[in-house]
Amino acid sequence: MTLIVNGQQHEGTGPLTVEQLLKDLGTVPERVAVMVNDRIIHRTARGETLVKDQDRIEILTFVGGG
Repeated sequence: MTLIVNGQQHEGTGPLTVEQLLKDLGTVPERVAVMVNDRIIHRTARGETLVKDQDRIEILTFVGGG
């Protein structure tokens, strides 16, 4: 399965949930927002939202500062 993650091609095996993808990428789930095909995925839905071949995923990291 081919995914586009933050503009880069990523090869994975399916079926795969958003939560599993974040773990595979080594991302801290509590510190990111996720969009799949321009749709925001709520944190509580990540474990049940499946990604499919050719999906576009954007992982946005929160940055603090002053």
